[in-house]
Amino acid sequence: MNILRQALVMSFALAGLASAAAQDVPAAKGLSDSERAELMQLIEAAKKEGSLNYSDTIIQPTTNDALVAAFRTYYGLPASFPVNYTLLTSGAMITRVEQELAANRITFDVAAIGSPTWTFERYKSGAFMTYKSKQYAFYQEAIKQGLGVDGVFVLNGGYAQIPIWNTEILDFKGKSYKEALAASVPGRFSIGDVVQSESHLTTYAGLRQVLDVDFFKEMAKKKPTFVGRSEQSAQRILTGQDVMAFGGNPSRVHQSNQKGAKLKILYPEEGFTFLPQLTFIMAKAPHPNAAKLWLDFILSDEGQKILADKEALISARAGFQSPIPDIAPNFSSLKIIKVDWEKMSAQQLMTYRDEWVRIFNP
Repeated sequence: MNILRQALVMSFALAGLASAAAQDVPAAKGLSDSERAELMQLIEAAKKEGSLNYSDTIIQPTTNDALVAAFRTYYGLPASFPVNYTLLTSGAMITRVEQELAANRITFDVAAIGSPTWTFERYKSGAFMTYKSKQYAFYQEAIKQGLGVDGVFVLNGGYAQIPIWNTEILDFKGKSYKEALAASVPGRFSIGDVVQSESHLTTYAGLRQVLDVDFFKEMAKKKPTFVGRSEQSAQRILTGQDVMAFGGNPSRVHQSNQKGAKLKILYPEEGFTFLPQLTFIMAKAPHPNAAKLWLDFILSDEGQKILADKEALISARAGFQSPIPDIAPNFSSLKIIKVDWEKMSAQQLMTYRDEWVRIFNP
């Protein structure tokens, strides 16, 4: 009987310690006792797994550092808890994930990519884990708009590949794609190369819903330079090599301006292709509990603030207010070209790719 009493005392003591520990974890704020207990179990399970592996096509190393530090603090994880990050182009990520799926040897726990057609196809094949994160409650409007599947994947932020320019070089006041093209100097502007980049291909497929082939033929006559990454297009604008970049990215504009540049970005009146950076947990993630914590964090208000501030990603989280609305507007204010990405097949994308190649002959 004494042994049983001692066991009960010890059990209550441990429960009290767990409750106290949960009170000190920022992620536990506002949770019920049962929710706190569930969270602490998840945190302990993640600690036993020992690490997390994630990949993204947008997040830069400095942003990753900020996210990882906040992630550890949010859950009370030790500074030694490893978070391994890989930055890949959209094409490289698709290739990597496809190879790992084929080999049945998954190394990524979580990934995010602005390629909705591919993401929907992999979802249908069962490649992603179903996880009913409580954070999904804040993304229901985006899910209704076809930017996710409840409990499987949703956007950790969105971006666009749209015209950018350097105000110290070009005094541009236009509001449309057509005006941006008119202001582009032949041989001194860039466009996204759809052969190199899945996200540029996705952008082109969206633009073709509002811009006809003749627009792109006129663009081709002006001899654009083809770039695969937004860092390249921004650098060419910064140096004056180009006067306009049609594959510009709000993230690069924001980061450049923080360093003293005077770049501007255009959300054209025709609308634009919104690229949801869809994030998911792999079905056979090697660290599933750590993956759940990361997904919860990246979709939380805390995670969204970092992504908006550091990468100018547009948050679709309900009630979120952008800290930089001129560069990354609030989701509700956007004029997005409507595309049913779930029904857009890979074959249709390849048709757009072939069309683009015929027009530009890169």
